[in-house]
Amino acid sequence: MPTAQTHDSQVEYFTAGSGRALVLVHGTGGSADTNFGHFVEPFADRRTVVRPNLSGSGATTDSGAPLTLDLLVDQLVATVRAAGAGGPADAVGYSLGAVVVAAAAARHPELFGKVALIAGWARTDTRLHLTFDVWRRLERTDHEAFIRFLNLTGWTSEQVNRLGPEGLAPFLAAPIPPGMGRQIELDLTVDIRAELPRITAPTLVVGFTDDQMVPAEHSRALHAAIEGSHYAELPAGHLGIFERAPELIGLIGEFLGEG
Repeated sequence: MPTAQTHDSQVEYFTAGSGRALVLVHGTGGSADTNFGHFVEPFADRRTVVRPNLSGSGATTDSGAPLTLDLLVDQLVATVRAAGAGGPADAVGYSLGAVVVAAAAARHPELFGKVALIAGWARTDTRLHLTFDVWRRLERTDHEAFIRFLNLTGWTSEQVNRLGPEGLAPFLAAPIPPGMGRQIELDLTVDIRAELPRITAPTLVVGFTDDQMVPAEHSRALHAAIEGSHYAELPAGHLGIFERAPELIGLIGEFLGEG
């Protein structure tokens, strides 16, 4: 796989297709494959789809120091440059990936065309801190309970019952990435409120109405803070990237001018 270099990390990324770059950035505990593998085919016929693994996921390596937003922004920027976008790239970020994309778009406006922020947040408030602290404690002590908790709170009740025991089994058996704990530590410290007014790229913000992990109020706050942004909300939990994949892909395609 190709890699991109920062001053202290080597970033694994994947590409498919041809055309203007569309960069897809995963969330906490996710990866290029687990969060966005199903987004490749719908866009690769007209886009170069670029999917980096941020530190803590995949084969990306770094110094091992505590993760910072600066490091992950640098990794995204290095990936955009290494992938040879040939001009501003469009970018989609999910959850923590939305935080990274928003900060990168604010700091490097010349590198980004349009950006979509899915189930992201601007500041880790008390409720989010409590959620991430529970994640941290379970990640350290009981991986089986942690993965069950993530599935319990990540889907809507309707989707859990629709999947049933057999449909849930692959999700419950999924391993937790070894670096997820480092990503959670970063989640606990997020505050990009001062950066949001500097985003000049056309922006789509998407929230999930039934999100128990990062409630939709955070997406609404992102929308309010980014001048001229567009907002959409889908009836789903935090795992709406799977639960509402066709609608979400359609929204993004329309926003990119491809609908």
